[in-house]
Amino acid sequence: MNRIIVIPLENAEYLRSELNKKELLDKERKIRIIDNYNCGKCMEIPVLDDITGYRTIEQADPKYYQRYRSLRDRLKNSIPDHELCYVPSGWQIIGEIIVISIPEEISSRGYLIAKTLLEMYPRCRCVVRDHGITGQFREPMREILIGSDTETLQKEHECLFKLDVTKIMYSKGNLSERKRMSKYGKDEIVVDMFAGIGYFSIPMAVHSTPRKIISIELNPLSHQYLCENIELNHVGEVIEPVNGDCACVTPKGIADRVIMGYVGTTHEYLAQGIDAIRKEGGMLHYHETTPEERVFVRPIERIRTAAAKLGREIEIKECHRIKKYSPGVWHVVVDVLVK
Repeated sequence: MNRIIVIPLENAEYLRSELNKKELLDKERKIRIIDNYNCGKCMEIPVLDDITGYRTIEQADPKYYQRYRSLRDRLKNSIPDHELCYVPSGWQIIGEIIVISIPEEISSRGYLIAKTLLEMYPRCRCVVRDHGITGQFREPMREILIGSDTETLQKEHECLFKLDVTKIMYSKGNLSERKRMSKYGKDEIVVDMFAGIGYFSIPMAVHSTPRKIISIELNPLSHQYLCENIELNHVGEVIEPVNGDCACVTPKGIADRVIMGYVGTTHEYLAQGIDAIRKEGGMLHYHETTPEERVFVRPIERIRTAAAKLGREIEIKECHRIKKYSPGVWHVVVDVLVK
């Protein structure tokens, strides 16, 4: 039974404290302040039993605190103790889709974990298990645990991104970098190499009104979503999508700013990135995954070498760690003024 004591506000804190000491306070239900026509401002104190000296009544509409604080807590009565240590403590929510990595040790618990996650996030409709990425296009390897439609709409920083989470990567770990880049580009010509579905192009077009952004993407599916996202965000007059290989289609000598937001083989395209910057100079934002012991040293060396071969001078402006990419490896970005 959901018993409460209704007591004038001025006397409530003492009673609450005493009930707490005696372990008679029901901590699963919320304490509420109400207007009582008999005594003015009152407090509803939830109790576990009748309390001597006080009148207890049944609470009509109890409000509960979140009873379970984590996925592990929710599952502790459903799976053996020796498996609980493998239950993930984190996952991504992309639009209405939950993406989670589940260790092989509890692979058989996939459906139960997915079902529990949907109980935790009622607005979501699908759960997929992540198995990493593969191939030149960094395609996700994912299986559906619950649900069917894996295409969704991610809202971020006043921008919309449509994608299929089983076919396209979307990292929330890069959010701060996308927000940072959205502040640049006003009245500039920008070349976004490896544009994907518009991770950097869309926020920049929405928030900074560049003169033009040339967004280059090789993957046909990513390019398709890039075009759809341009329409969704009404930035068709700003962004020119190009489906092609950056090694072949990157324009030369026109950009005030170049974004190289891919990681893996980005250094192989430094010549094209630097060459895209106009002769009067401009900014290059170069991304790379770098071992901990060479963070910033290796990307700066590569930029200097590529610039020297092209007869260009550079000035390092800023270096940022974006996120831990893997054990001992960082995803970093170097901001360089190319002269």
